[in-house]
Amino acid sequence: METDVNADINAGNAGFHLAQINVAQMKAPLDDPAMKRFVDWLAPINALAERSPGYVWRLQTAEGDATSLRVFDDEMMIVNMSAWESVEALKDYVYYSAHVELLKERRDWFDKMEKIHYALWWIPAGHVPTPEEGRERLELLQRLGPSPRAFIFSTTFAPAAEHVAS
Repeated sequence: METDVNADINAGNAGFHLAQINVAQMKAPLDDPAMKRFVDWLAPINALAERSPGYVWRLQTAEGDATSLRVFDDEMMIVNMSAWESVEALKDYVYYSAHVELLKERRDWFDKMEKIHYALWWIPAGHVPTPEEGRERLELLQRLGPSPRAFIFSTTFAPAAEHVAS
């Protein structure tokens, strides 16, 4: 079964959610004064995500965020993962909410990544993606480029059972 690139990814995705992982290379440890503004944003921006239309889930520890999790060997690499009802719901949150203010300041806290730093993929509704699954999808995207198994906002794919995580 062939999947159309940039198909109407919000239509007919019943039974699927969109997972995302994004990573960032910190310029300093989280307890460094240079990271204070970023750290101060964490709780409010995570609360905003949870209130946003289409939000399903986000990766977090008992502290309420995922900044202490190390999915990669690099201690300065932090990870964020979440699940959404659609690509459009995630895109609205990322680019059309207060979250965009974080994007404007990201160079203050994070080094520019040489490789793509985020990946999107479809999961069955109810599936909770693991950090390892997210790392695998990101590495797949970095190696092969966008595909139905891992893609980016500019090159999306409609959900198809044979390509989702299970």
